[in-house]
Amino acid sequence: MIARLPVIGLEELIAEAAMLTRVDRKYAMTEADAAAVLAELPAHTRVLSMEGRRAFAYESFYFDTPDLLSFRMAALGRRRRFKLRTRSYVDTEDAFLELKTRGARSATVKERIEYAFADREALTDEGREYAAEGLDLLGIPDPDALELRPTLATRYHRTTLLAPDGGGRATIDTDLSWELAEGETLRVPGLVIIETKSGLRTGDLDRLLWRHGIRPSTISKYGTGLAALRPDLPSNKWARVLRRRFHPAAIAA
Repeated sequence: MIARLPVIGLEELIAEAAMLTRVDRKYAMTEADAAAVLAELPAHTRVLSMEGRRAFAYESFYFDTPDLLSFRMAALGRRRRFKLRTRSYVDTEDAFLELKTRGARSATVKERIEYAFADREALTDEGREYAAEGLDLLGIPDPDALELRPTLATRYHRTTLLAPDGGGRATIDTDLSWELAEGETLRVPGLVIIETKSGLRTGDLDRLLWRHGIRPSTISKYGTGLAALRPDLPSNKWARVLRRRFHPAAIAA
């Protein structure tokens, strides 16, 4: 189905999607369910294409403290929390260091700086300084003293769709895998994560997913992946998706 869709370039996609007031929703499903949904995409839905490719390799390295402060803030639903990662576009060898924070008023802010692709697995001095400034604004005491280190890597392929007439944008992530800094890996064959980004009205793909009985999931590539690899960690926030999508029969190590 994706191969038959008309294409859109990156600049045009950014221009059209930038006009949307974003409401994000994530959905976790099987390949079969995703195929059934995508077979009914609205007419004139377009797919991002660059240099003839419609799926692109992504890689992220997440940084956390030895006691997993970032993970625990999210797992326990703390109002103030942060997520620090490098995000790399493997096909073009472009990389960024991203800091995502949520303050006392639950406003989420995501900022990023350009980063050397060769340094994507580590925090450089510049990266530590950038992180410390953002965490200081969040109110975390003595952020310079945090022993931030690589904790988890995620890898996947992403396809991006744009619905016509302001119907929203969506990303489709497949071939997902996770790797702890210690080397243990996790794959969930057949898992598909669709994330929709819509404007003031509900997106076309959201309504299509709902018609197929697929509802939004509480899932985080960092939090859920780390909880799946580390059963000793608190995971109630992601218990439902772990039970349904990360059960032993679905996992390939």
